[in-house]
Amino acid sequence: MPLIANTPEPPYYAVIFTSLRTDIDDNGYNEMAARMVEFAAQQPGFLGVESAREEVGVTVSYWADVASIKAWKAHAEHQEAQRLGHQQWYQHFKTRIARVERDYGI
Repeated sequence: MPLIANTPEPPYYAVIFTSLRTDIDDNGYNEMAARMVEFAAQQPGFLGVESAREEVGVTVSYWADVASIKAWKAHAEHQEAQRLGHQQWYQHFKTRIARVERDYGI
């Protein structure tokens, strides 16, 4: 996947996931994160993803519509990742969903 998602003409939706990790060293986190990107890319309505992790992790996934976002949230593998995130990987996180009305770039 490209580092910057190639999204279609708006409108579309962005799911912005910001997180602070726990002190637990990896414990399967990197493998699960890679699997989630692979699975998300196979979901109807998925448009792309961008991610960066330093002190605060930020992942933005792009979706065609709210129904696609809800279906991804309910996906069994994603639910397992959420469970593990709550139990061991994140000390704090926030998910925001926004409608993208305009985009531009070079």
